[in-house]
Amino acid sequence: RVKRVKQDTLTLPAELHLELDFGKCTLPSQCLALEVKFELLTPWYSKDDRVFHVLDNPVRKDRVFGVPFMAAASWKGMLRWAFRMVSGLAGPQEHSDENERKKALTMEVHLFGNEKGETEHERLHGGALVFYPTWFDRIGFEVINPHSRVRRAGTQPIYYEVVPPGAKGTLRLLYAPLPGASKRDGVEPSEAIEKLLEAIEQLLTAYGISAKRTVGWGTAKIKEWKVYRKDGQPIQKTNRSELWADLQRWLAEEARP
Repeated sequence: RVKRVKQDTLTLPAELHLELDFGKCTLPSQCLALEVKFELLTPWYSKDDRVFHVLDNPVRKDRVFGVPFMAAASWKGMLRWAFRMVSGLAGPQEHSDENERKKALTMEVHLFGNEKGETEHERLHGGALVFYPTWFDRIGFEVINPHSRVRRAGTQPIYYEVVPPGAKGTLRLLYAPLPGASKRDGVEPSEAIEKLLEAIEQLLTAYGISAKRTVGWGTAKIKEWKVYRKDGQPIQKTNRSELWADLQRWLAEEARP
């Protein structure tokens, strides 16, 4: 059983510039910047690595400002897993056709780079995606009270410091392939980006982005999709399908000689 207790709102001073503004950046050609604004529906939790804390399960916070955040590396790892799920490399929809698996794996490596632990120099590959941290402005607490199956009563409450439901965040990432990378990798950028958008939606709305997502924590509602490119007005939509329809036209223009 879970009980929700008091939550506090934090103020992030604008002069700290913790939030990257793609609208003020000059993007290189062939690059796309993506912002996905979301609102948490269930608590978000990622364990902090501090040795001493009043709670056994503090949420991860910046060491300087004390603000809860989701690290760029966490986004990359979770989104890579979600990409494998939606592209048929893992999960119940896993491809049995070897050609389909090779195609999906090629897109994965193009976007995220080679798997950790790769030792063959010729297979080392840097991915085309750059991730940025997400900052939250609220902290709350959850109490999980495991119940004895015999006595049907609580045993020992477990306290968690979390980012509570209702908190808003923004996923920011940059698609910045090296010149000629898509041809070298044998990847059609539009196909890879389409799968990436699907993976983002599934990760946020279905799988969850919390360390305890297996119990339903970390799911969110997507409020807005926004894509930037060099010398162009950004695309801003509330629906992934509508965003993809406009984005396809952008990619078609880039592909023209």
